[in-house]
Amino acid sequence: LPIELQVEKAHGKEIPAARFRELCREYAASQIERQKADFIRLGVLGEWNNPYLTMDFKFEADIMRTLGRIHANGYLYQGQKPVHWCVDCGSALAEAEVEYEDKASPAIDVAFAVKDVAALAKTLGMKELNQPVYAVIWTTTPWTLPANQAVCVHPDFIYDLIQTPKGILILARDLAEACITRYGFDAVEVVATVQGSALEHLQLQHPFYDRIVPVICGDHVTLEAGTGLVHTAPAHGLEDYAVGGKYNLLVDCPVGADGKFYASVPLVGGQSIWAANKTVVETLANSGALLLEIKLKHSYPHCWRHKTPIIFRATHQWFIGMEATGQHSSLRTAALKAVENTEFFPSWGRARLEAMIKNRPDWCVSRQRNWGVPMPLFVHKETGELHPRTAELLEQVALRVEQQGIEAWFSLDAKELLGAEAETYRKVSDTLDVWFDSGSTHACVLKRRDYLAHPADLYLEGSDQHRGWFQSSLLTGCGVDGRAPYKALLTHGFVVDGNGHKMSKSKGNVIAPQKVVDSLGADILRLWVASTDYSGELTISDEILKRVTESYRRVRNTLRFLLSNIADFDPAQHALPVEEWLEIDRYALAMARDFE
Repeated sequence: LPIELQVEKAHGKEIPAARFRELCREYAASQIERQKADFIRLGVLGEWNNPYLTMDFKFEADIMRTLGRIHANGYLYQGQKPVHWCVDCGSALAEAEVEYEDKASPAIDVAFAVKDVAALAKTLGMKELNQPVYAVIWTTTPWTLPANQAVCVHPDFIYDLIQTPKGILILARDLAEACITRYGFDAVEVVATVQGSALEHLQLQHPFYDRIVPVICGDHVTLEAGTGLVHTAPAHGLEDYAVGGKYNLLVDCPVGADGKFYASVPLVGGQSIWAANKTVVETLANSGALLLEIKLKHSYPHCWRHKTPIIFRATHQWFIGMEATGQHSSLRTAALKAVENTEFFPSWGRARLEAMIKNRPDWCVSRQRNWGVPMPLFVHKETGELHPRTAELLEQVALRVEQQGIEAWFSLDAKELLGAEAETYRKVSDTLDVWFDSGSTHACVLKRRDYLAHPADLYLEGSDQHRGWFQSSLLTGCGVDGRAPYKALLTHGFVVDGNGHKMSKSKGNVIAPQKVVDSLGADILRLWVASTDYSGELTISDEILKRVTESYRRVRNTLRFLLSNIADFDPAQHALPVEEWLEIDRYALAMARDFE
């Protein structure tokens, strides 16, 4: 995506797709050459004439083959599930592309009227209830209420029915006092008490649509905040989706890829979700269903590229199932076992990666981009089922991609491979998540170069890659081979300024490595790296570099002095037999030979 954005900035958006991909490839190649020059200047060792690039044709083909193996092992599936969606990207995001920032949102308490009060009275063992009863939910996303399909309670929590000036409110007992105080009610009375499970299937009236929604039960309901009753929209949340599946709730997503409601949606049609917040709140206030609205500052998911708030939005995507059972066990079980068998430097990395694997949802691997490795799949136009010869067809596509790159798929006429079947099958238009690309390097590099070990002895990266490359490599490795593609993981910190602050252009505290190399020389930067503890954040400043420079000069001058003392030394004439050396000299020679 960053490459696409740069190309759009330079050439505009109205470019034919094939030309757009060509420009993206050119831009990526130019950046590679710049980075390669910097690495060489720093003295980094590498096969600079034979680097591995995910946009090499054979690499692109092997990424496809990795997907094929994961599908053959039973881990790939298509489904309509809520995914992190960035309106600015126009695409689903991976977990690693989401960061959390503070955001101010309208927090509202909303009353859902009980449709059949007599039925509720019967459940409670009461003769009658002569006034309206409301189940009260709390949410910080009013725009998701058009997609509401249920209200969820915890089956084991105790709920009180409380007489208030607004009618009888159903609230979790442990949160009721805080709620009543929030609403500003003085005289209240508990008229009945009920366990959550007894409320299951109670019918409620949606607060502004002509829609009846049920009360359902779910273990994800907590007593940390709110009312103890959760507004449930399966199209806009993973927990909502999961509990909704148990009750066959409709997964109805009224929001388009652009973050606007479809024109046909009552009340908010055509509005952006952020504008809809205001419309929904005003509508609730006018109808009397709004008990309270406040502004709440809370942690909210943002796109790590655009730094803008994202949404959960149900779309048809391709997933790698964490609970899908492959040849021997679920992918989650295989991944956790692989973490057990991996060595970590520093050791705290194990607990971090293990926790992420235990709690992560299924991996959404499809994207809606132009510049990316396509998913070379054919699905039935009516049923959406994959072609029965998927493995064979995928290999045929991979062979073409080896010769022509990803354009071989984009320009492919389905009839070339399917013949008459092209009438009933269509090409999938999605591309793969770039984390799948990078996570496939073990299959595309380690297995392709016979002088490299597989699994690798060590993968090393920054501490953010427990949710990125370390994890995507682990999952693809387990999906293909049933094990991690590495024996050990090394995590290093990030470079910060002399005060430990994150570097930022706005703060003016950025120290560019190129500038250091040009002014002080590459050896100064290399010596700074060698003398810094990588396990934490790495501090750098002009003062620190000044001290490193002084150390460097002492080392250099010492070496110059030593070398000058042996300038006329001729080993053939002056060297003693090894057996006459001091023990420490013999030891040094032995160590030097072992090092070779």
